[in-house]
Amino acid sequence: MTTELTTLANGIRVATHQMPNLETVSLGVWVAVGSRHERDDQHGLSHFLEHMAFKGTTTRSARMIAEEIEGVGGDLNASTGLDTTAYYARVLAGDEGVALGLIADILLNSKFAAEDLDRERVVIQQEIASTDDSPDDIIFDLMQSAAFPEQAIGRPILGTKTSVGRFRAADLNAYLAEHYLPDAIVVSAAGAVHHQEIVRHAEALFGRLTRRSRGTESQARYRGGFAASAKAFEQSHVLIGLPAPSYSDPAFYTAQVFSGLFGGGMSSRLFQEIREDRGLCYSIYSTVWGVKDTGMLAVHAATGPEMVEELSAVVAQELAAIAESGPTDAELLRAKAQLKAGLLMALESCSVNAEQMARQLLAHGRLVTMTELIDEVESVDSNRIKAFADGLRSEVASVAVIGSGKKSSAQASRVAALFAPIGTGGMIAQGSR
Repeated sequence: MTTELTTLANGIRVATHQMPNLETVSLGVWVAVGSRHERDDQHGLSHFLEHMAFKGTTTRSARMIAEEIEGVGGDLNASTGLDTTAYYARVLAGDEGVALGLIADILLNSKFAAEDLDRERVVIQQEIASTDDSPDDIIFDLMQSAAFPEQAIGRPILGTKTSVGRFRAADLNAYLAEHYLPDAIVVSAAGAVHHQEIVRHAEALFGRLTRRSRGTESQARYRGGFAASAKAFEQSHVLIGLPAPSYSDPAFYTAQVFSGLFGGGMSSRLFQEIREDRGLCYSIYSTVWGVKDTGMLAVHAATGPEMVEELSAVVAQELAAIAESGPTDAELLRAKAQLKAGLLMALESCSVNAEQMARQLLAHGRLVTMTELIDEVESVDSNRIKAFADGLRSEVASVAVIGSGKKSSAQASRVAALFAPIGTGGMIAQGSR
C-alpha cells in the first residue's frame, strides 16, 4: 500500500492511499468547518448548506447530479459534524474524475434557488422532528448542552425549526466565502487510485480558489451539569459524560483504551456488572469522541425508570474501583486488543481510509501511520489507566435523563450528585427541557 500527500499552490492538501486488489475508489472533500463555527444567528447553517449542495448548480439540476453519479454505478453523499463537513463518493476505478467533478460543482457553483431553499427547509424541519421522537438523539443533545452551555459546540447540529426557517441564499453564500477556504480543505482518496491523477483533477477543479485568512475559532469551554426532558418513553435513558482529551492529545489513546475496558464490549466492567450480574439493563456502553481542543467520555444506558439511580451508582462505583486499584492485566490486554483490531479492520475499507487521512490532516496537520497508532495503543499501561480514571473523579459530570416523565429532572440531579468531584459539595449547573 502507498500513501502520498501533495499540497497545491493555494494550500489545498491532496492525500491518497493506494490499496492493491481493489476495483473501487472512495474519495471526497473534507472541510474544517462544522456546527461549532456557527454564530448564534447561523445555528444549523453548516448542515443546511450540506443539504442544499445537492439541489442544483449553474450547470446541473438535482436530477442530473443524481443521474450522473448513478450512471457510473457510484454513490454521492455528505455529512456534517461539530468541526468538519464532508462531501464524498464511491465509484469504480477510472471514474474518479466524474465523482470529484460533481463534488467540485456542488461546492463551487450551487444556485441556492429560492424554491429549492423553501422545499429543503421543510425536509430539514422534518428531520429535526424525527430526532424529537428518538430518545437516543434527544439525550445526546441534552448532555452536549449541559457540557458546553451557551456555546455553538453545545447546540444540536441540525439547528432548530426556527433557525432553519430563516436562512436565505445570501446566508449560504456568505458562509461558503467565510469558511470554505483552501487551507481548510482536504481532498482525500483511497482504493484503486493513482495519486497524480487525483492531484491533476484537484488542481483543475479547485486550483482557482485563492488563499484568504480564516477567522479565529473560539475555544470550547467545558462546564458540565445536568439536563432532562419530561418526555415519556417506554424506557428511561441515562447519559453520563465526563471531559476527555482532545483528538490531538496523545492521551486520547489512553481514553480510548479506558473506554474499552470500562464499557466497550461484552467483557467490559459495566456490561458484566450491570447487565450480566445485576440485570439492570439490556444495553450499556461507553464511548469517547474528540475534536481538536476538547473531548468527552460518555456512558449510555436504557433501563426502567425505577432503576436509573441504582444503575448510575454502579457506574460511579466501577469508576472509583479503577481509579483506586487500576485495571487487571487481563482487562488491559483485552481492551488494547479490541482497539487495535478495530483500527486494523476499519482500515480494510477504502472509505474509512479516505476519511481517516482527511481527519488526520485537519486535526494534526500531517498523516499518522498505522504503526504510530498501534504504538500509541501499546504504550497505554495500567498506571495511565488508573491516573486517567482518577482524573475523571475530579471533573464535573454532564448528566442527561429522559423517559421518566416529570421525574427525569430530579433523577438527573441525583445521578449528577453521584459523580460530584471529590472534595466538592455537588454539581454547579442544571437545566431541563
